[in-house]
Amino acid sequence: MALFGIGKKKEEKKSNGCCGSNCTPEVMNQAEKEKQFTGVKILGGGCAKCNQLEEATIIALAELGMDSTIEHVKDYEKIAAYGVMTTPALVVDGKVVSYGKVLKKDEVIEILKKVRG
Repeated sequence: MALFGIGKKKEEKKSNGCCGSNCTPEVMNQAEKEKQFTGVKILGGGCAKCNQLEEATIIALAELGMDSTIEHVKDYEKIAAYGVMTTPALVVDGKVVSYGKVLKKDEVIEILKKVRG
């Protein structure tokens, strides 16, 4: 009879990655490849703030006459591959240009003009 866990082996949780999630080298390599593609991405789990940033970005792209296709990345392993720990984040052509705040349309326009000329 084991009292208070004495004599019992603790079950070890095995994880696939360094942080206990599925961020295996293969997953991280794939996320790294996806960063190389041009385009506009919103990084965030789909909360209200992420959606507000996405909406402001769509309007800004339309006003500038740029392709308004946006990818909304909700997978936290892929978000982590960008080095982002605070969402929402805005990525333009593979470069994180803002994170941790909801940008207004005019702020997005200013950033897009700087990044894309």
